[in-house]
Amino acid sequence: MGVMIAGVYHVDDPAPDTSLDGAYRRQASTIRNALPNGPYEPGRFHLYAAWNCPWAHRVLLTRAVKGLEELITVAYARPRRTPDGWVYDTDGDYADPLFGVTALHQAYAKVDPAYTGRITVPLLWDRAENLAVSNESADLVRMLGTLEGYGPNLAPPEKLDQINAWNDKIYPRLNNGVYRAGFARTQEAYEAGFRDVFTMLDEIETHLATNRYLCGDELTEADLRLFATLARFDVAYHYAFRCNLRRLVDYPHLWGYARDLYSRPEIARTVKPDIYKAGYFSPSELRNPLGIVPLGPHINWAEPQDRVSLSSATS
Repeated sequence: MGVMIAGVYHVDDPAPDTSLDGAYRRQASTIRNALPNGPYEPGRFHLYAAWNCPWAHRVLLTRAVKGLEELITVAYARPRRTPDGWVYDTDGDYADPLFGVTALHQAYAKVDPAYTGRITVPLLWDRAENLAVSNESADLVRMLGTLEGYGPNLAPPEKLDQINAWNDKIYPRLNNGVYRAGFARTQEAYEAGFRDVFTMLDEIETHLATNRYLCGDELTEADLRLFATLARFDVAYHYAFRCNLRRLVDYPHLWGYARDLYSRPEIARTVKPDIYKAGYFSPSELRNPLGIVPLGPHINWAEPQDRVSLSSATS
């Protein structure tokens, strides 16, 4: 992944993600400002995203569920990164309507001409103030998910302890756990990530046997943060990242839960399995030298499910 150092873009990061023990360690986000106070005019914010990035997907899910499409425009990067990192076309579906950048690092150069840090999505830009708000997905999900006057509150105060507890468990073991397995450089590091992934999935499966959502009968940000990983599991993580003990479809309650979320049209519109495969099976010297993208698996997200009945049992 590319990095900027003192405003200069570098294809290779001199501070690698893997340490001497071969374990993958995600680096911290560098832009973490708060949203300015509203009210906001339509199109006030602009989001740099990529369909196949789960961290950007969290924010796209929040935007969709909260009904923030008119407030936040989006520039979708092309599915496969290049030596220039995340890149954009000059027009069409993968163009940037704000600055017209052809590579994401050009947008980061507008944050600070001497910017130093990773070049990642999501990145939220404030048009009115002409500055970057944040490139930390967890912060953006919380800030946007609790905006008053737009859709449901995705982190209501009475459920905040539960939400935070789930986030704190799911992020290191599952959301990032698949990357710890997939990007590991030693057998031991791979197995540690692998075990965390499936221990966490097993725990969630048990919980969802008697709960429609993670926090009972109400959709919250914890569900959206989890869903971004589930949406990619069988088409990407199971194969490309060797998280192959079980598939999502092998978990009756988790698979029903994922389809329950997908049954919401606003969520379904954010799910792009073919783009996930194109991204996760990009050419990689370590993981996929030939860059061949598999044709399967076929997954029927519209398969009937009946999770609604659990709401009355948990309310």
